[in-house]
Amino acid sequence: MLIGIDGNEANTLKRLGVGEYAYELLTQFSNAKDLNKFLIYLKNEPLPSLPNSSNNLNYRVLKPGKFWTQWRLPIDLYIHKPRPDVFFTPTHYAPRFSSVPTVIAIMDLAYLYFPEMFKKTDLYKLKNWTSYAVNNAKSIIAISLSTKNDIIKEYHIPEERIIVVYPGIKPTVYQESQSCTMDILQSKYKISKNFILFVGTLQPRKNIARLIEAFAKIQPQEKMPHDLQLVIVGKKGWLYEDIIKKPIELGIEEKVKFLDFVTDEELNIFYKEAICFVLPSLYEGFGLPVLEAMQHGCPVITSNTSSLPEAGGGAVLYINPEDIDDIAEKMNTLIKDKQLRQQLIEKGKKQILKFSWEKTSKETLKVLEKAAKR
Repeated sequence: MLIGIDGNEANTLKRLGVGEYAYELLTQFSNAKDLNKFLIYLKNEPLPSLPNSSNNLNYRVLKPGKFWTQWRLPIDLYIHKPRPDVFFTPTHYAPRFSSVPTVIAIMDLAYLYFPEMFKKTDLYKLKNWTSYAVNNAKSIIAISLSTKNDIIKEYHIPEERIIVVYPGIKPTVYQESQSCTMDILQSKYKISKNFILFVGTLQPRKNIARLIEAFAKIQPQEKMPHDLQLVIVGKKGWLYEDIIKKPIELGIEEKVKFLDFVTDEELNIFYKEAICFVLPSLYEGFGLPVLEAMQHGCPVITSNTSSLPEAGGGAVLYINPEDIDDIAEKMNTLIKDKQLRQQLIEKGKKQILKFSWEKTSKETLKVLEKAAKR
């Protein structure tokens, strides 16, 4: 079977979210030992970091790139032979008027629930092009049951057309080096040894302002470090200004550290050394940072909403993300209870075993093979 894939999200230098998802699937497909062949469609030449061309995986570059999925790609799928048996896009943007059966993957529907976070042009495409894609795709892959339920609710798609396939998580290799230790990071970023960690883009959906307010409620007491800090790692996103101002408004600017960019090696250390990781998001398509924290042996506190319980399972403490007192109470509990932290670490080690990119790719292939036979 010949499988066509939109590989553009993977063909970027800095991969986040759907870009990482697309890249990991391409990597797994390139190593697959089966009879399937893959033709990866791109707007630009493949970057060196993408899998090399081989007997079972090749690239097809189509120019020009403007409105690529709306006319350039569909034309090529119609006239070029051999034609794929099925076409897969890891984005919401399926090729228009294609005679090839199409499967799409949807991460989340944040653009419907938080439209203020998107540029008008992006919002228009997400609303209109996604509507076309979900209504014309043979099958839809949702990365969580929560996302599947959102698709059914918003687009009234029959449940049997939507298949949940969880993303994977990469094995991490942690090696402490002389050039990157906690002592060096303390000096470089002016942080204390005792800190609570948040990792994610600074935007309202991540609920960081409430996290900061909850942190301000934590009062030093017995069994608690007096140099406690909140370390927030992430780039500035939509409407980040109010988040940056919040510690100043509360008079705790010395206790909250915003780190715009850290290296992967540094982030590994932050995860390993943090008292706990807190993700109080209002909405997530899956919540991969929860698993990343567990992978590094970091206890997790996260929201009881959207897909986060699917990622966290029974290995985290859950909070009501809109209840500042609840967030503060759970952080207080975990700060003081070393035994509970260790229990969550052990449970986290078991939870992450449920997720791998090898498993994701195999389940994705099953969906593609079934769609091709319909």
